Formats: sequence, structure tokens, C-alpha cells
Amino acid sequence: MFYDKFAELCSKKGVTPTRAALEIGLSKSTPTSWKNRGLTPQGDTLSKIADYFGVSTDYLLGNEQKEKPTGKSVDISDEDIKFALSGGEGVITDEQFEEVKKFVQFIKERDKHDQK
Repeated sequence: MFYDKFAELCSKKGVTPTRAALEIGLSKSTPTSWKNRGLTPQGDTLSKIADYFGVSTDYLLGNEQKEKPTGKSVDISDEDIKFALSGGEGVITDEQFEEVKKFVQFIKERDKHDQK
């Protein structure tokens, strides 16, 4: 049942179903309707819910057993990456950063090859 999955995701996120509905842009009574009438949202509403929780629509519908990220991208600056790589303590040189970027490209190419 959709509502059970929705309630589980709300719990993991630390929000009530009503709060989640409001933050998604739905009415506060919508989750109650899903629960009491056994309804499953469709189309755009389902996509908004998936985006909100960072899961796929298939996961929400019970077609996948594990949560998968939706692939929604987040903008991260080079400075953010350098800060993370240094552990927040110290500096990473431009040369070190270029080496990290080359390694990331290597991993992407390897994974692309493994998926074929």
C-alpha cells in the first residue's frame, strides 16, 4: 500500500505525513485520503513525492525493493570539493585537486564500461 511506504519515508526524514504533504505542495488532508481510501498518487504528484524523498517513483510504487536516488543533481563548487577533501582541515593544492578529478573520471569510465 502506497501510504505505508510514504509514512516510512516520512519517519526516516523526521517529518509527519501532514508536514511532508504541505512541503510538497499538497493539501494537509491528502495523506489521510491515501491511508483511509488506499489511494496511490499518479503522474506529477508521484514525481514530486519522489523528488521530496530522493527516491524513484518505482520505489514509491513498490516496484523496487531498495531506495534509489532519483539522480537529481546538486550544484557543488570546486571549493566545496576541496574543503571536503581536506577534511575541513588545511588546504588541498590545485595539483592534488586535478589528480582527484582524473581519478573520478577514471571511476566513471570504469563504471560505464561495467554496465555494458
